[in-house]
Amino acid sequence: MTISENLKNFKNELPDNVTLVAVSKTKPVSDLMEAYNAGQRVFGENKIQEMESKWQEMPKDIEWHMIGHVQRNKVKYMAPFVNLIHAVDSFKLLKEIDKEAEKNERTIACLLQIKIAEEDSKFGMDEADAASLLSSEEFKKLQNVEVIGLMGMATFTDDEKQVSEEFQKLKKIYDKFRIQAGQFSGSEFKVLSMGMSGDYKLAIENGSNMIRVGSAIFGERN
Repeated sequence: MTISENLKNFKNELPDNVTLVAVSKTKPVSDLMEAYNAGQRVFGENKIQEMESKWQEMPKDIEWHMIGHVQRNKVKYMAPFVNLIHAVDSFKLLKEIDKEAEKNERTIACLLQIKIAEEDSKFGMDEADAASLLSSEEFKKLQNVEVIGLMGMATFTDDEKQVSEEFQKLKKIYDKFRIQAGQFSGSEFKVLSMGMSGDYKLAIENGSNMIRVGSAIFGERN
């Protein structure tokens, strides 16, 4: 099937409240343009320089999401245009995003990455760290970032029960934080980004409203 056919099938089966981030890392601009011409406007990349070069080439009504682990020294390259940074896992990183956003006279939306998987390879904070960050005086001083929700990655396993339990854990934290959002930062908690090509259906069943899907749209990566 073509990219546009894959997208059409996806759009037909997704609930209206779920945003599809088309994960286009390593894919050529021609593939992204096929998705764009089929109506897709939200693209996710995991390397900042690759995302920047695609941004330069492509239409300007695209929402660019940085979904990979972010190195602080590279934030400046995406600060002029990035719409949402999914994987914020420290206050230091948030502070750097705030600094670069201010230089570009923008406010950048961010998600805090919560570690829900058992694998050591996954980044993220625990619930207590995230809560203390959001209620800290230092966080309240940041004027150019807005934390609008949470992101998490489940363990890479065929055990659907385990994956579901990890997603449920994140949804509970999200719901708790959403109730407290007013006292945290005044920002609205509205995005729960969880679910990828292999587990997005389970993620949606467990309350995700943003999924990050690559291979199911663009085909396998080389």
